[in-house]
Amino acid sequence: MASGNLRDIKRRIKSVNSTEHITNAMKLVSTAKLRKAKNTFEKTREYFHYITESIEEIFNNTTDIPRKYLSGSREIKTTCYIIITSCRGLCGGFNSNVIKVAAKEIAQDQEKPVIVAVGTKGRDYFKKRSHNIYSEYSAPPESISFLETKEISKPIIELYDNGEIDEVVIIYTSFVSTMEQQVKTVTLLPFSIEHDPEVMKTEKMVDYEPSVEEVFNYLVPKYVEIMIYGAIVESATCEHAARRIAMESATDNARDMLSDLSLFYNRARQASITREICEIVAGSEAQK
Repeated sequence: MASGNLRDIKRRIKSVNSTEHITNAMKLVSTAKLRKAKNTFEKTREYFHYITESIEEIFNNTTDIPRKYLSGSREIKTTCYIIITSCRGLCGGFNSNVIKVAAKEIAQDQEKPVIVAVGTKGRDYFKKRSHNIYSEYSAPPESISFLETKEISKPIIELYDNGEIDEVVIIYTSFVSTMEQQVKTVTLLPFSIEHDPEVMKTEKMVDYEPSVEEVFNYLVPKYVEIMIYGAIVESATCEHAARRIAMESATDNARDMLSDLSLFYNRARQASITREICEIVAGSEAQK
């Protein structure tokens, strides 16, 4: 019985030790990927922040924006949700947090929403619940290029221009720090613009060629593309950070378990040796 118990503990130690090696390796891989993704995110954030600021400045410096892009121009009935999750698990609550917020937003809609799923985790969740998945992108978010975001944004803009949807909302994970990520909900269309009095004081007369409508018909899709790509890059960074934290926690737990199992194994082995000595002594005493 004792030897069988010792074998079970030894087998358990071997199993946990293998798991610890795997989780530690995954932590190291995630750390390397996080470093690369963070560099990309910081570069794109600086670049896209400049572009979005420039576009928003144009929006603020004119009162001739086509009404269809402005908040209050139409009744919000059908909303398109762009939900960004990952294609892999083992990243803690990264996917479940996004899905939880998205499900809450969708539950508040009176009309059945349109869903654009970036990443398979969100797609699988909402598809199982019979939601309308208008389009899906199963490639890992980290591998989606800026040019590929046009394939995501173009059909959405067409749906909005045709009046098939009344609002475009993107739900993704925002990077706060390596140890903290937050789910963010941003309304891309229609715009809600508050004119800054300081900006209005220095407002310049700008001529739009060939026309204001043509200029904004070009700017709006570009703005949506930039916002979607920025969210995808940021979400990919958060995924690696969340996976690194999850794997580090799993590795620490495995090491704690190994320590406890080793102690338990040594105690059981000592008890077995003591029992065997007692049996030998008892046997020798009986022969006298």
